[in-house]
Amino acid sequence: MRKDIHINSYHNLIFSMVIFLTLQNVLVAFEKVGTTSFQFLKVMNEARATSMGEAYTSVAQNSDAIFWNPAALTMISGNYDISISYTNWFLDSRHSSFSLAYKTDDGSVLGLMGLAVDMGYIEETTVRNLGFDENGVYNPGLTGEKLYIGAFGFGVAYAKNLTDKFSFGGLLKYVKEDLHYGDASSPIVDIGMLYRTGYRSIKIAATLRHFGPEVAFTQQRDPELVPHTSSDSSETITGEGYPLPQTFNIGISANLISPENSFLFSDSKHSLLASFDLIHPRDYDQQYGIGFEYGFMDVLFLRSGYKINYDEEGLCLGLGIRSNKYRFDYSYNDYGKYLGPINRFSIGRSLP
Repeated sequence: MRKDIHINSYHNLIFSMVIFLTLQNVLVAFEKVGTTSFQFLKVMNEARATSMGEAYTSVAQNSDAIFWNPAALTMISGNYDISISYTNWFLDSRHSSFSLAYKTDDGSVLGLMGLAVDMGYIEETTVRNLGFDENGVYNPGLTGEKLYIGAFGFGVAYAKNLTDKFSFGGLLKYVKEDLHYGDASSPIVDIGMLYRTGYRSIKIAATLRHFGPEVAFTQQRDPELVPHTSSDSSETITGEGYPLPQTFNIGISANLISPENSFLFSDSKHSLLASFDLIHPRDYDQQYGIGFEYGFMDVLFLRSGYKINYDEEGLCLGLGIRSNKYRFDYSYNDYGKYLGPINRFSIGRSLP
């Protein structure tokens, strides 16, 4: 009997690695585009994930999994889970997100998400105001008006355990970006899978995020700059379309130290989780994320990670606290001496 269990475990591991290698070969089918729209979607808010180098595809286990791998919504510990995250981004822009997950009677999970980007106000400049005024003072085009720029999105997700080891999930979201003079919106789909191998604590996951049609900005026509023609009497102008920042991720994770099913040794007080993600964005070369999470008494967590082949990002650090189903997480990400650090905060709670 014990021998059969070991054989099945090895078969599961081999099958999992076949899935991993097969999905990795799919990456060559993605063509580099160079320019994509909705760049704010690439800014991830969740503190635990970003402190682990965004090697989170197979690690996500709370309602914030909706942003990383909707299939992992099946991993929520209670019947309800809620998360809220905040990032103070560059140029005083602010990124916020929330997620809610609910486990139904049949074991499937429904999810809700929302995100908002507040880029603040910028000074309006126009070509008509560019030059010297009657007093000989140069004006760089300022009109005295301030323009608001922002974006938002919301969506619904569904996830289900197809077997005791395999989960599948999808997210349908609507996203809109407002640049004051023009705006663009689009429906977007994320899909994901999660495979719990049954060998030790290895989990393998894959996601396709931000899949959808090309996005084009529409703006009101300025008759002084773009006059009407006999063949076009429209009051709006639609620009060139650009693809979404589509990303394909493959992740693998395991507990090196844990109370049970660990790789190194078992310990009731200490834990150590390791994760790795292979990231294939549409508009950049292949990237990698490595993450570690040390836990003490399942209350205090210290995290670190590293992002490979990114322009500025590299070292990631963070910590977390869990108490009575509440979660608090913080991450620190270094973007080099010119851009400086970024701080992220997340809170959450699981409900029975």
